Parts: sequence; C-alpha cells; structure tokens
Amino acid sequence: MQIQHTSRHEVHATEAVKQHIEDKLQRCLGVFPRLENVHVILDHEARLHVAEIVVQAAGHIRLSATEKSENLYDAIDRAIEHMERQMRRERDKVTDHRR
Repeated sequence: MQIQHTSRHEVHATEAVKQHIEDKLQRCLGVFPRLENVHVILDHEARLHVAEIVVQAAGHIRLSATEKSENLYDAIDRAIEHMERQMRRERDKVTDHRR
C-alpha cells in the first residue's frame, strides 16, 4: 500500500502528522486488505482544516471521504473513520455478491 501526502494552502504536514495518518491507516488494512493506493490531501479553508482521503483498491474500487474541523488531527481522524465505514460497506457488498 502506497500512501501519498499532499498539502495545500499553507498547510505543512509535519512528520508527526504523517506518522499519525500512517498509524491510523494501518488499522484500515484489517477491514479491507486489498488497498493499492491511499492519497491524503490536507487543506485549509476559512479557519477550518480539511482532510480528504482517496483510496484505490483492487477491482477498480475507488472511495473518497472528506471531513472539516477546526483541529487538523480531528479532521484526519473523522475522515479515516468515514473511510473505514465505506470500506466495510464495500467489503460486505463484495462478500454478499459472491454467496
């Protein structure tokens, strides 16, 4: 799994932020192990931090989640939780389809 980090509009992702993202995304591998690429985009809009996560997985599956918060870490955590819910839903669809 490759993790790409992009920072926009004067948001500088420190090593601590990158490590926090990677630690949280490792938990997602248990939910959906076929991840190929994860792109994390950090942005700043009018006093709010924006965390956007785009996941590409095997089988042409592409999921995205965007969350806004005044705290950067909170926005990242909420976006990852949203992504986990989407991955569970997609995994269940694939599993139910094959029955």
